[in-house]
Amino acid sequence: MSSIHEVATITTKGQITLPKPIRQALGVDVGSKVAFDLRGSQVIVSRAEDAPHEDPVITSFLNLLEKDIQSGQRTTALPDDLARSMLAALKQPVDLNPEIEGDVAL
Repeated sequence: MSSIHEVATITTKGQITLPKPIRQALGVDVGSKVAFDLRGSQVIVSRAEDAPHEDPVITSFLNLLEKDIQSGQRTTALPDDLARSMLAALKQPVDLNPEIEGDVAL
């Protein structure tokens, strides 16, 4: 791996901008995560892989749902109109990263 030396300035909020050659070398972009490891007097910056978030409540619910489906308990058929609209939606391309327009309430 070739050597890259870049300098970044710390802002009053303690923030830095990773220089473009560093971002490119790490393969990170907007929304990517980086990890900082302090080794002696050196800071090692690396691309951080997103670990899947596991919510114990959702996991428990999905396990319960799976058991109900396997046993046939507390399950009913979907209404015909809902099943038809779901099947029709399968034929439409889905953009998982659309631009959000307007205000968003969180």
